[in-house]
Amino acid sequence: MKRLVAAAALLLLVMLVSVSAPGHAAAAEAKILNLFCWSEYVPQAVLDQFEQETGIKVVYTTYESNEAMFAKLKMLDGSGYDIVVPSTYFVSLMREQGLLSKLDKAKLSNLANLDPKVLGGPFDPSNDYSVPYMWGSTGMLINTTIVDPATITSWSDMLRPEFKGKVLLSSDLRDTMGVALKAKGFSVNSLNEDEIKAAYEFLAALKPSVRVFNVESTKQAFISGEVAIGMSWNGDAVIAMQENPDLRFVYPKEGLPLWLDSLAIPAGAKHKDNAHAFINFTLRPEIAKLIVEEFLYSTPNTAAWNLLDDELKQNRAISPTKEDLANSEFTNDLGDVKKTYERYWEMLKTQ
Repeated sequence: MKRLVAAAALLLLVMLVSVSAPGHAAAAEAKILNLFCWSEYVPQAVLDQFEQETGIKVVYTTYESNEAMFAKLKMLDGSGYDIVVPSTYFVSLMREQGLLSKLDKAKLSNLANLDPKVLGGPFDPSNDYSVPYMWGSTGMLINTTIVDPATITSWSDMLRPEFKGKVLLSSDLRDTMGVALKAKGFSVNSLNEDEIKAAYEFLAALKPSVRVFNVESTKQAFISGEVAIGMSWNGDAVIAMQENPDLRFVYPKEGLPLWLDSLAIPAGAKHKDNAHAFINFTLRPEIAKLIVEEFLYSTPNTAAWNLLDDELKQNRAISPTKEDLANSEFTNDLGDVKKTYERYWEMLKTQ
């Protein structure tokens, strides 16, 4: 009888071990964070420090546009990645389609470091699904050896005859259409087809002067002198100005498109605790400061901004004044009107 009891106990032990083994494997696998992000957008030093402090290995996969990121996540039904970095209106689009997970703010103790002015955007009014990471503007960069910066005040200045063949436009639909809408005195989020058509006509008139129509090689085109005037993200502009001191970043009087990239957790993320840990890590002032110093975009983290050197605080491309941003707007979701934008955009590219 004792032998039967012992055998039964041994069998029970084997069963418990076999049941618990997958749990141990899952725990080991949980030391992973699958980050789906823009290229060159999280400093390697930040990734290394996070891995050293937490033991969580970051697998960094990149995309080149919000559209590509959205399509991939949609195809995977919100799974495959633990963190994505959508821009403004894509947060609301992804949230509405059930692709994002609601944040557990109890795990984000460093949220208080964020500037209240960047919270509560229309794309996520309570920041239940997104945490601001970096923000910036699409302004104008000019070569001062070719043009007096004092004479450049408007987006329409790109149409001046001396810039024929020397203009750079972004290949990003919303940025470039937004600039054209601003040039015509309209909102970057216009839902009026007549206004959208006017923006298209502005770009069609400008197109013969365009030398570069790209979103990836803008810095080099300005640094080398290939172009004299055009659109630039503010962080790219700062890097270009460091390489070529003759360059100047300008805030056109009509205003400009603003963007905000946020950290969000996909609905099907397998490592949500790790994702919260990473988001909270990036909110630490000294970490957010490293991110600004590496990529030179504007930070939504007030505590980090206070740690920056005066040179960065006083650089208006990184730290714009209220006057610099007059009439500027964050891009929002366009709903079904997006198809109208896309139709005019295709017309522009194929003309």
